[in-house]
Amino acid sequence: MYDEILKDRIEAGMLLSDKLMKYQNSNTVILAVPRGGVPIGNVIAKKLQLPLDIVLSKKIPHPLNKEFAVGAVSLDSMIVDEHLNIPNHYINDEIIRLRESLQEKYELYRGKQKPLDIKGKNVIIVDDGIATGNTLLASIEMLRKKNPEKIIVAVPVIPYDRVKIFQQKADEFVYLISSKNFSAVGQFYEQFSQVPDEEVVQILRESNSITTNANQN
Repeated sequence: MYDEILKDRIEAGMLLSDKLMKYQNSNTVILAVPRGGVPIGNVIAKKLQLPLDIVLSKKIPHPLNKEFAVGAVSLDSMIVDEHLNIPNHYINDEIIRLRESLQEKYELYRGKQKPLDIKGKNVIIVDDGIATGNTLLASIEMLRKKNPEKIIVAVPVIPYDRVKIFQQKADEFVYLISSKNFSAVGQFYEQFSQVPDEEVVQILRESNSITTNANQN
């Protein structure tokens, strides 16, 4: 849709905001994928005047091939492929291990804040790009269990052959660039440096303070 290379995540956030204006000041929350999705989610949240939180999930790796996912887990839900001949004790141990890791990450980014309640709300999931998208697809499936009104996925960059699956799995899919010559997300940005944990923490603190003040006024 956009032929040019994006300048950085800020520009990506501004361009996605333009496509999401109908959600401004609505019953909607932004869930950004750390770390790269958070600066983009922050731009969208500010422009649309919506609360910002994060979505954390990890794939459950196959015991014999760590690259192959047999399921995924978030802090409060999970999905597991029932058809694989994998011992229950392995799955259970992995769920415990991964949840501990996710809990540490959540506390690092959000401290003692509780996750935003998404029941009955529109949820806009934001990342800085999709490569395979498997973890994001798992996040969609897990968020569905919390009964949101609608799930919207918004990303700047995606391989051409992954567009259809996200159009099917999300209620609405918004993107800027879909490429048939995709090798990595970073190739579509002029500036694509790693987002440090400290920046994520700072963005979320500022966003939480803005939301709290808005609710008090």
